[in-house]
Amino acid sequence: MYSEILVPTDGSPASDAAIDHAIDLANQYDARLHALYVIDGSAYSSLEAGAEIVVEALEAEGEEATRRVADAAADAGVECVTAIETGTAYRSIRDYVDEHAVDMIVMGTHGRKGLDRYLLGSVTERVVRTADVPVLTVRQSSESNDA
Repeated sequence: MYSEILVPTDGSPASDAAIDHAIDLANQYDARLHALYVIDGSAYSSLEAGAEIVVEALEAEGEEATRRVADAAADAGVECVTAIETGTAYRSIRDYVDEHAVDMIVMGTHGRKGLDRYLLGSVTERVVRTADVPVLTVRQSSESNDA
């Protein structure tokens, strides 16, 4: 049913919850897992000095986040490819899906409520609304919220 599963990660506890589910699904369907980290360069474009240092730090963070997914996948016997992209997060995720024939996305939610949810928006919500493939959303546990 699924042969290519994407798990976008930002290294957060919400992403970690989704990673566990993505690895389990990839194992069940004998699918390849794709770990994607997106650097939203537009958020730092207004920095005249130091933008390069910020982007380098985000690249290092992305390498660490995707390596953690790849290591967990390897421990479970699941093939995993990693990628770091630059762009608007939800658009980069959609583009990656198209470019790599991904058939399912597994994403974490941060569990925002009330006004925060409406004001801040959500990458996950935008992906759910615009993706052409099924999107499984995984809410981080309340134990992770307390940490």
